[in-house]
Amino acid sequence: MIQDSAENLTPLAHAAQNRCFGCGPANEHGLHLTFLLAADATVVCNTTVSGVFDGHPGYLHGGIIATLLDETMSKTVRARGLTSMTRHLEVDYLRPVPSSKPIRTEGRITRSEGRKHWVEAHILGSDGTRLAHAKGLFVELRQRGTT
Repeated sequence: MIQDSAENLTPLAHAAQNRCFGCGPANEHGLHLTFLLAADATVVCNTTVSGVFDGHPGYLHGGIIATLLDETMSKTVRARGLTSMTRHLEVDYLRPVPSSKPIRTEGRITRSEGRKHWVEAHILGSDGTRLAHAKGLFVELRQRGTT
């Protein structure tokens, strides 16, 4: 169930020259995902991923599915103003994820402890069916020169 602007979602900003494969506008080969923040701190991405990223015809490659979930979880931590990287990623592929059709990703932090953040995300089909689910551990980056 892809929601519309009635949800009151706020866009998450990112650098214009960002070359990230998932969200970077400066990466001509990337997914160009746009993330939004809901009032309950859930991070949302409503998107349609091209069939150029298919595994089996008409369905996204498993690596792209993992990327969608990883990006969503990363942006969930970023929404708190923190920069982190994936330490661990666990994906459950529940149903095939269609290409060239609207999908929605949602992510939320389930626990934080110091620099560690445990996050969950899922991909929903246009009818609200859960297609994939992931859990991840993200660790905040330290500034260079600090221990």
